[in-house]
Amino acid sequence: MPMLLPPDVRARLIPAERLAPLPVPPRIVSNGEYLPPRQSAALKGYETRMRARAEAESRRHALSPAAWLGTPMAMASAFAELNKSFGSGFTVSRDTPRDAGAADAERSAQAAQFVFDDQVHFLKDDADPALFVPLTGLIELSAEILGLPHAGCFTIEHIKFAAFLRDIFLASDTRVALLSGAPSDTDQGWMLSNNQMAAARAAVNAVAGGRRLLSHAVIAPGHAGWLDEIDRVHAELKPDGWKGYTVGEPFGPSAHRWRLDDEALMYPAYERLVKAGVRNLCIHKGLLPADPSLMPGAEPFARIDDLPRAAKDWPQLNFIIYHAAYRTIPQPTDAELARFEAEGRIDWVSDLAEIPALHSVSNVYADIGASFAFTVLTQPRLAAAMVATLVSGLGADKVLWGTDSVWYGSPQWQIEAFRRLETPPDLIQRFGLPDLGGWDSPTKAAILGLNSARLHGLDPAAYGAQGIEAGQIEAINSDWRARGGLPSNLAYGWAAA
Repeated sequence: MPMLLPPDVRARLIPAERLAPLPVPPRIVSNGEYLPPRQSAALKGYETRMRARAEAESRRHALSPAAWLGTPMAMASAFAELNKSFGSGFTVSRDTPRDAGAADAERSAQAAQFVFDDQVHFLKDDADPALFVPLTGLIELSAEILGLPHAGCFTIEHIKFAAFLRDIFLASDTRVALLSGAPSDTDQGWMLSNNQMAAARAAVNAVAGGRRLLSHAVIAPGHAGWLDEIDRVHAELKPDGWKGYTVGEPFGPSAHRWRLDDEALMYPAYERLVKAGVRNLCIHKGLLPADPSLMPGAEPFARIDDLPRAAKDWPQLNFIIYHAAYRTIPQPTDAELARFEAEGRIDWVSDLAEIPALHSVSNVYADIGASFAFTVLTQPRLAAAMVATLVSGLGADKVLWGTDSVWYGSPQWQIEAFRRLETPPDLIQRFGLPDLGGWDSPTKAAILGLNSARLHGLDPAAYGAQGIEAGQIEAINSDWRARGGLPSNLAYGWAAA
C-alpha cells in the first residue's frame, strides 16, 4: 500500500511480521495509511497469556509451539484469552481450547460454511518502490511450491499473487473472494489496474477449476478518459462490479474528489453501468485517519450524505458502502466511545443504517471490511453493536462480509471472530439491537456469504464438498494440509514498537 507515514514516524515502528504469530493478532497493524496505536493493556494481557499457553500446550500435545499455534485448539484458546482481556465477547465451548478432537470437530463443521469475502487485495509485483512500501512479510511461495499447474497462469515472479492465493483460499474458509483496488492520481500509484484485476481473476479460476475469484474495476471520476474507460472495461473485461473512492486517491491530498449525487459528473457513469448490466457499485466511505493532516480536506467526501439521493435516483444500482462508513481508524476516539455507550450511536454507521427508513430506498448495502477488524480487536462490544446496528437498519440481507485481506494476513482470524462474536445482552436491552446468534445462525450465515452470493448470482450449494464448483482447489488444499500446511498467523504491515 502507499505509505502516508513519514520516514521519521516509520522509523519508530516495527514490521508486523515480527509480532508473535498468534492466531489473533496481538496488536493493531497498519498498512501505511494511518499510525498504528500502541498495544493496549487488554491486548498485552492476551499476548502474554497466549505465549505462555503455547509453551504449555505444545509440550502437552508433543508439538512445537509454532505447530500448536496453527491448530484449531490454539484458535479457540485465543478467543478464550481475549474474553479474559475484555470480560466477554466471544463464544468458546469448554473443551475446544484443550481437546484436539473437540476443536477439530468444531473446525470441520464450520469449514463447510459458505464464506464470500467481498473485499480482498494484493499488490502488483512491479509497484514503484518510491510509491509503495513492500509488504515485507509475504512468504515467497511460487506456483511450484504450491504444486499448481502452470499453463501460463502462474510464474515465479508472482510471489505476492501466490501468497494471496495461499492466504485467502488455503489458509482460510473463504470459498469466493472479490478482488478490489483503489485509484491513484498517477498511473504508477494504482495497486492493481483494471486489466490486472481481470487477469488475476482468470488465472485463479483457471487453476481452481471454478468461479472462485471475482474482480472489480475501479471507477475514476475526473480522470482523463474515465467515461470511455467504463465502456472499454465493460466490453473487454466484463467486471463483476465497480469500486469507487469519493475521497479520490485515498492516500493523501487528491485532485479527484467527488460526490455520489453529482448529476453532471456521476449520472452519465451510472447510466453506462446500468446499460452494461452491472448492478453492484462499491463505494469506499469513512475510515478517516485520526490525524486529519494525513488526508486534508477529505472529510466532506468521506461522509454518506451524498448517498440517499443517488440511491433514490438510481434504484437499478446496488450501492454497497465499504467499511460500513465507520468514521475513524484505527480505533474509536474517547468521544465516539462515550457517545456510543450513552446513546447507542456509532459515527456514520448509525447514519448509514437509518437511510432506508428515512429515504424509502432498498438498494443500500453495507460491507464491514476493515471496520470489523479494527473494532473487534479494540472494543468487541462495539464490533457487535456495529454489525447489529446495520442488521437492524438495513436488514440482515443487506450486510456483507469483507476483510480487506491480505494486507493483514489470512482472513481466517476475522472469520473466527465473527462466528464467535456475541451481542452484549445490555445492548440488546438498552438499544433494541438484535441478537446475532451462533456461528450457524441465519443472520451470520447471510452476512458471511449468502448475501454476496445472491448479489453475484452464485449458488452456495455448488461450493460444497460435492458441488460443481468444488473443483481443483479442494484437492490443492487437501494436499497442502497433508504436507504440513498450517496458517502462518502473520500480518503484513507496521506495528507500534
